[in-house]
Amino acid sequence: MTDNVGDSSAPGQDSAAPDEEPRPQIDASVPHSARVWNYWLGGKDNFGVDREVGDQLQAMNPQIVRIAQEDRGFLIRAVTYLAGEAGIRQFLDIGTGLPTANNTHQVAQRVAPESKITYVDNDPLVLAHARALLTSSPEGVTDYISADLHEPEKILQEAARTLGFSKPVAVMLLGVVLFIMDDDEARSVVQRLMDACPSGSYLALTHGTALIEREAMEEHTRHWNEHGTPKLTMRTPEQIVGLFDGLELLEPGVVSCPQWRPEGGISQTAEVDVFGGVGRKP
Repeated sequence: MTDNVGDSSAPGQDSAAPDEEPRPQIDASVPHSARVWNYWLGGKDNFGVDREVGDQLQAMNPQIVRIAQEDRGFLIRAVTYLAGEAGIRQFLDIGTGLPTANNTHQVAQRVAPESKITYVDNDPLVLAHARALLTSSPEGVTDYISADLHEPEKILQEAARTLGFSKPVAVMLLGVVLFIMDDDEARSVVQRLMDACPSGSYLALTHGTALIEREAMEEHTRHWNEHGTPKLTMRTPEQIVGLFDGLELLEPGVVSCPQWRPEGGISQTAEVDVFGGVGRKP
């Protein structure tokens, strides 16, 4: 991929439109992870079935709403670092979810208004709301791709219309790799995405565990896989570290999200079963 492809969008342009793609039918009878997550974060883009299952999961695992909140807090701190101290101006956010507050482009463009962001998700409701994700700063660019994490080649090909892969890119995989059940495939997909990025690129990744509240998380996972879509799996912190193979993990490594570079340097909240880290490609 060449940089002139990624630089073809004029500043401030909201790129190739979701309107141009056929819109898949939204199934309101089956709970979907993006909509349940939206419900836990206080959003309005969800259905009764999502709220019902979300409440059931919260009853089984009272920390689940905090997990959603801490994952979003990690996004804010990681993107602030990447757009600020690390100087990254291109972000590939895969598994975007429904628009809430402090989406990647909002955080990045507050620091660096010229930042370019490509969002990727495969939920039809996210596609329907994609315009809310395409409100770029005048200096920057945002784009949206309807694709699945299982399709890294499609993601990379379509992302090149906005991002230039000859310059560093931050790949954001927050709470999405857990939907790849097979460990080998999960590592392969992450590796393929990072192989396409040059030296100086970053991977920011969060993933659910069953380390802090093992029984609650195992019951949560079992219930979701019986009633929701897509299916998911938890991984150990050691397995999550393995997803950063070949990268230089930034301090403090892969830790429970409240422990990753908290405001003031000291976390005021207890650990939760979502772990994350940021790695740099040498």
